[in-house]
Amino acid sequence: MPRKSLVSVVADALLDRIVSGDLDVGAPLPSEAEIGEAYDVSRVTVREALRVLTTQGIVRVTSGIGSVVTPLEDWQSLAAILRYRSARGNDGEVATQLIAVRRMFEAEAAALAAPRLNGAALDELASCVERMRGASGAGDVDAFVEADLRFHDLILRGSGNVFLAALFEPLTRVLAERRAQTSRVPEIQRHAIDEHAAVLAALREGDAVRARASMEHHMQQTLQDLHTYVLAESD
Repeated sequence: MPRKSLVSVVADALLDRIVSGDLDVGAPLPSEAEIGEAYDVSRVTVREALRVLTTQGIVRVTSGIGSVVTPLEDWQSLAAILRYRSARGNDGEVATQLIAVRRMFEAEAAALAAPRLNGAALDELASCVERMRGASGAGDVDAFVEADLRFHDLILRGSGNVFLAALFEPLTRVLAERRAQTSRVPEIQRHAIDEHAAVLAALREGDAVRARASMEHHMQQTLQDLHTYVLAESD
């Protein structure tokens, strides 16, 4: 894994303070000099880190005050929002909302992709399902998640709608982290393999209605598994 730049390190450290509540909404951030001293970096690095947070809507520059923390609804970074909400004890709600968003994106993507996917794409989707089976049997969670994400990416890209894949891409990074957690549960793995196989069968038929319904069912099963095997364990 490549090392983070100093700018990323400082931006992440400041975000951690915001997420933890050390810096609350409306609170001014320390001065550039104080931040630089705290993390032993130059003012140029501090400015770039603050620019990152500003671009993401997490902080804004206020005349006479400096950089201040903005309300969560103004944030534009999905990963940052997830970190904040999860840290504040709303992980179950966040996970449920993520599945709702996936349902909207992915059910329609499956319907659009069904009549468009060629033999090579269908073969790769089948390969993903087989890789999931193999990884599940070998206890390789990372390989399981990789094949799972690739399956969904192929469908999004196969939809022929460039906006779907582009809009979903930031969510994919968040899902990779969460899948690594939920995919450790053997029952969830088994259900996921069955659901992916059903989606693939619908896609092979080129049936848009069935493909949409199969993906909807997959999302419903994912939601049910979340509440049965993940959230129930944390209660």
